[in-house]
Amino acid sequence: MQFIKSSEWLVNNITSKEIRVVDCRYALDNPLYGKHAYEAEHIPGSVYFDLGEDLSGPVEAHGGRHPLPNMDVFREQLELAAINEEVTVIAYDDGEGAFASRFWWMLRYSGHRSVYVLDGGFTEWKQAGYSTAKEIPTYERTTFHMDRQTQMLATYEEVKESSADQQAILLDSRARSRYLGLEEPIDAKPGHIPNAVNREWTDGFANGRWKDKQEQEKRFKDFKKSDEIIVYCGSGVTATPNIIALLEAGFEHVKLYAGSYSDWVSYSENEVELGE
Repeated sequence: MQFIKSSEWLVNNITSKEIRVVDCRYALDNPLYGKHAYEAEHIPGSVYFDLGEDLSGPVEAHGGRHPLPNMDVFREQLELAAINEEVTVIAYDDGEGAFASRFWWMLRYSGHRSVYVLDGGFTEWKQAGYSTAKEIPTYERTTFHMDRQTQMLATYEEVKESSADQQAILLDSRARSRYLGLEEPIDAKPGHIPNAVNREWTDGFANGRWKDKQEQEKRFKDFKKSDEIIVYCGSGVTATPNIIALLEAGFEHVKLYAGSYSDWVSYSENEVELGE
């Protein structure tokens, strides 16, 4: 896998000064969980990035429930964690993949090329019997030269155009029941963006690990590798594992709609579709 590293790989490389490990554990229903879990124990040497505080900006009228943060502030957080373009970065969460993938996407969007997600996350690391630490590491501040990869991000206007003319595939990553509009526990309207298709992000995993390249290709066999694909979810977090899966499967023109469905329904004039 191009963007996934195993616990075995990390334990064999973790002492390198060129490796930086990032703990992204989080719980949407308990925002303090991740930080408390990190303070209790973490992979040795890892620094903590919080979805709510570090990987998202303030919620406003539009932009979704987890809008991208101010990227200059994010750059400063990277520098304080001694993350620059020279180090290899491994992000992990509890193994669900979504929160580490959000960090992975943001660092790639910032121009970093050597960033990976830990397969199985902290759960598999613990099950394998590898060591953990409680000490909070400190690093000397570095300089990160941000080079935004704007081709990775779809604007709201692009999404509207793609919904209307279907020149790009809109890929909804949410649970199928939410895509169909059978339930909507969070956002203002049930349903999906008109003309979007559904591929649940959780289908990219089996037994807590990422499916391999061949299995990811099967998930997207109805698409052509040349297709432009705009991926969304509820708030731009669980879309990111599908982005990794698409890239692993060989798709090259893949963008994130960061505001996602929660941004779409924040505009009262936008229609939604129910069912297929």
